[in-house]
Amino acid sequence: MKNCAIVGINWGDEGKGRMVDLLTEEFDVVVRYQGGGNAGHTVVNEEGKFALHLLPSGIFRPGVLNILGNGVALDPENLWAEMEDLTSKGISITPDNLKISNRASLLLPWHRELDALEELRLADKKYGSTKQGIAPFYSDKYQKKTILAGELFYPEEMRAHLEDLLEWKNLTLTKVYGADPHSMEDLEKWMSDFCDRIKPFICDTGEVLKKAQNEGKRILFEAQLGALRDLDFGIFPYTTSSNTTAAYAPIGSGLPSLKLTDVIGVVKAYSTCVGEGPFVCEMFGEEADKLREAGFEYGAKTGRPRRVGPIDLVATRYGVEVQGATKIALTKLDVLSYLEEIPVCTHYIVNGKLTDKFPFPPDLSEAKPMIEYVKGWNCDISKVRRWAELPEEAQSYVIMIEDAIGCPISYVSVGPERESIILR
Repeated sequence: MKNCAIVGINWGDEGKGRMVDLLTEEFDVVVRYQGGGNAGHTVVNEEGKFALHLLPSGIFRPGVLNILGNGVALDPENLWAEMEDLTSKGISITPDNLKISNRASLLLPWHRELDALEELRLADKKYGSTKQGIAPFYSDKYQKKTILAGELFYPEEMRAHLEDLLEWKNLTLTKVYGADPHSMEDLEKWMSDFCDRIKPFICDTGEVLKKAQNEGKRILFEAQLGALRDLDFGIFPYTTSSNTTAAYAPIGSGLPSLKLTDVIGVVKAYSTCVGEGPFVCEMFGEEADKLREAGFEYGAKTGRPRRVGPIDLVATRYGVEVQGATKIALTKLDVLSYLEEIPVCTHYIVNGKLTDKFPFPPDLSEAKPMIEYVKGWNCDISKVRRWAELPEEAQSYVIMIEDAIGCPISYVSVGPERESIILR
């Protein structure tokens, strides 16, 4: 694998962080190319258990270069807090192993405030935002009303730019939402407290990636969330505000000319969903509670309970197509070990008709799941490390998914630790 993207196939929360942490052993560079601090990648290794929100998951591997690309919503405040947390736990973070694109736009304090104000205004029509400012940030970016990280090296020009943005943004805060305006003094303090601290890490990451490519280095691209949260191809409008697809990796990383050689799609052995929007296969009641507790399904960023359900073969097949996945990593298979029979969402029923096609967003609210049951293995598999040692029922479950989605399952995770993996 030369240029490989690790992406989510479903709603996010599939376990991408654990796969990036595992596979970075085979790569020289790890790049986050989109999204911001609104989701967490949980990593468990010999250093401990971590929930990363902005830092690439390769940060734990000595000798691996980590990059935050231009497509990332760069929140200096949260990034600095995350860096301090990891360094306090013995993780080395220096300009030698972390570089930030000078073309990444800064997520400013008013973006989080606007996110919360808009969710409050929407009330029961809210989108389920994590209130990390992601939608307001990307809205401003596409209106060309953000500050680039590289502008921190041009203080006079940046101050003039910031004053113009402040005047414009205060109109929205005060006139639309009736909120208090921001002041230049507060912004300057925020810049001093957080932006100045990340300046040593900012550079032209496009040049860094070009050099790495010319030297034959292996590059891993780490996506946030999943295909069904993609702005263009997801369950709009209950999506994130960036492109979560592998196809966006070269653009969001800073080297548009780069060609991906591999796409590893991560799929959980059952379905989970954080936030609002249609979730066709959703379970409720005691059945859902048992699965949620078995998998400890609570958001890494928010702590809120995840919605849960059986694996959704219709949605997963669609995610594989959208991502152009070349192989699959199936995570959390061990969680299903308590079940004697395992539910599977095999088809949808839309307007009374059976379908295997993932519906256009307005039709999702009318879709119903067709649930079938397969035999469980009903024993602990968390210590298994070889495919041949898995119970026959567990093997059959994996093969059933593989056949249904039309993509080979090359990795089977039976625990959160690095070594809890079966290679096929």
